[in-house]
Amino acid sequence: MGQCDRNARSPGVAGVIVGHPFDTVKVRLQVQNTEKPQYRGTLHCFQSIIKQESVLGLYKGLGSPLMGLTFINALVFGVQGNTLRALGQDSPLNQFLAGAAAGAIQCVICCPMELAKTRLQLQAAGPARAYKGSLDCLVQIYRHEGLRGINRGMVSTLLRETPSFGVYFLTYDVLTRAMGCEPGDRLLVPKLLLAGGTSGITSWLSTYPMDVVKSRLQADGLQGTPRYRGIVDCMRQSYQAEGWQVFTRGLASTLLRAFPVNAATFATVTVVLTYIRGEEDQVDSEAAPGASTTPAGPALAQPSSL
Repeated sequence: MGQCDRNARSPGVAGVIVGHPFDTVKVRLQVQNTEKPQYRGTLHCFQSIIKQESVLGLYKGLGSPLMGLTFINALVFGVQGNTLRALGQDSPLNQFLAGAAAGAIQCVICCPMELAKTRLQLQAAGPARAYKGSLDCLVQIYRHEGLRGINRGMVSTLLRETPSFGVYFLTYDVLTRAMGCEPGDRLLVPKLLLAGGTSGITSWLSTYPMDVVKSRLQADGLQGTPRYRGIVDCMRQSYQAEGWQVFTRGLASTLLRAFPVNAATFATVTVVLTYIRGEEDQVDSEAAPGASTTPAGPALAQPSSL
């Protein structure tokens, strides 16, 4: 497990760095005031942030996902793998259940991490900024609101992450099986890129409306009096004010980020772990000369991505 996590960390960090500007745009579009909209769409939001805050404005809140990356990877890998083994059969349904369990457990870290990220992405630039960084943000929230404040948006995060991770692992498993992804296949990497990217898009589409609600709840009260009393009230007010389109706000930016980031992460980690597993099998066979030399067929890894 430790070896897997160390090798998963590098592509995970790269994915966070590449994808964070798209996430910043997504959050800005999700929570902007519809009565006085600041951005007309994804491209205009990108342009406005760069013009007003420089390229660094796109990377506000980057420290939070980077800090949580290792812990989330460790939780997701461990819970998904152990749950799958406990269920006893590697079936599509069990892939979904194992992924859902992993998604639910990692919310303990994911929710505070995303709360800090969201607050930093939305705060004003320059001397007017309220927080110096991710840790300062969480410390201030804890001082003013306690543990309840740190866990703001936890229920909506659970409602998003649990089915989303189930769909994520299920889609990857189904696609890699359907395309015959096996070690030694000369088209293995392109197949893994397609499977990983598609898994990322599918998982986001499955729960995106709840992501909008989560962002609004975590940003609520940041620039004035809190508006929402909970998930249902947030959904009701948002729908009444903006119609069903509100639940797709920022979706284009999310999908633009989802395919390349998840494609690269899944492909890189799967190839690395398959290679490591092959080396381990070779060492085991050399250590036990009397054992069968027929390879058991290493299963493809199921990496997580932020």
